[in-house]
Amino acid sequence: MDIVLLHGSWHGAWCWHKVVPPLEAAGHQVHVPDLPAHGTQWRWLRGRTTLQQMARAVCDLLDPLPEPALLLAHSRGGIVASAVAEMRPDKVVACVYLAAYLLRDGERVADYFRQDKDSLVRRHIQISRRTLTDALPPAARQATLYADCDAADVALAHSLLTPEPSLPALTRLRLTDARYGRVPRHYIELTQDRAITPELQRRMVAQSPCASVQQIEASHSAYFSQPAALSAAIGRIAADTARAGRV
Repeated sequence: MDIVLLHGSWHGAWCWHKVVPPLEAAGHQVHVPDLPAHGTQWRWLRGRTTLQQMARAVCDLLDPLPEPALLLAHSRGGIVASAVAEMRPDKVVACVYLAAYLLRDGERVADYFRQDKDSLVRRHIQISRRTLTDALPPAARQATLYADCDAADVALAHSLLTPEPSLPALTRLRLTDARYGRVPRHYIELTQDRAITPELQRRMVAQSPCASVQQIEASHSAYFSQPAALSAAIGRIAADTARAGRV
């Protein structure tokens, strides 16, 4: 099965380096794009980058694939996955939200972000109105994003994180039952998350019921701290999707 892994805020394709090998060993074709203004693309438009541009970049990846792909998104990348499912419902076999923003039509990240009062991102985020970007100060990153990660992964992240375009978080999703609504949803909760708290994760799932919900005992960056558990969870969803005849 084709699996597309979408990173979250400030990160890039590099954050999946521990997850790709076990998924490929299980026979999947794994795609890990840098979203516009992230990773190797970080200079492109930067703060002027929109949610639509991010979603279009993923659509460009999906369109040539011979079969619909499983789309997994982390954190703020959840809104990109939802927008892609609306734009290309026939190219997405299912959306998997990994401690990600799972929003409904007309909603935006900014509103949920303000409600997540125990989030360390909410406490520490620095927003630049001049550049239309946001970032976490280095001193706050480990506790917020990497509480259970080893020193090498934290050092890697410090060297590669880039400012996040703020416009997508201010954009209200436009989702329809006829398109987005027919793409199955799955959620993977991270129970020690201090960026998008477990309480907010569960509330979003309650508002947008999913075909399956799994839990991993990990902080926000499970792709670093629990790559085997995360790969296994993705593999279970892929297997269930195949058995259901979606591909």
